[in-house]
Amino acid sequence: MTAKSAPGGDAPVVLDVSLLGRDYKVTCREAERAQLMDAVGFLDRRMREIRDAGKIAGSERIAVMAALNITHDLLRAKSDARGSKAEAAGPAIDDTGVRRRIAAMHAAIDQALAGRVAEPKRP
Repeated sequence: MTAKSAPGGDAPVVLDVSLLGRDYKVTCREAERAQLMDAVGFLDRRMREIRDAGKIAGSERIAVMAALNITHDLLRAKSDARGSKAEAAGPAIDDTGVRRRIAAMHAAIDQALAGRVAEPKRP
C-alpha cells in the first residue's frame, strides 16, 4: 500500500490497495485510512476464501459473492441486535389486563380510603 496526500489535517488520501492480487486506487480521508485498510484486508480474505473453495471462477463473480456474503452477515447481525434489544425489554405487555388490574387497584384504594377495606378482585 502506498499513499499520496495533500498537506493539511484531514485531506483526502489516495491509497494503492490490492484485492485478490489486483491493484486499485482508493481515495479516503486521512482519519479513515486505518479503517479502510482493515476493510481491504477483510474483503481480500473473504474473496480468497471463496476463490479457494473452487466453486466460483472469475474475480468479478468472486467479488460479488463476497459482497453478498458480507451484506448477509451484516443484516443478520443487525436483526439479531434488534431481537436482543426486544428480548431485553421483556415480554410484550397485555395492555387490557394491565388496565383492568389498575382499575381494580383504584377501586380498592377508594374503598380503603372510604373506610370500607375490601380485597381487590383478581381478573
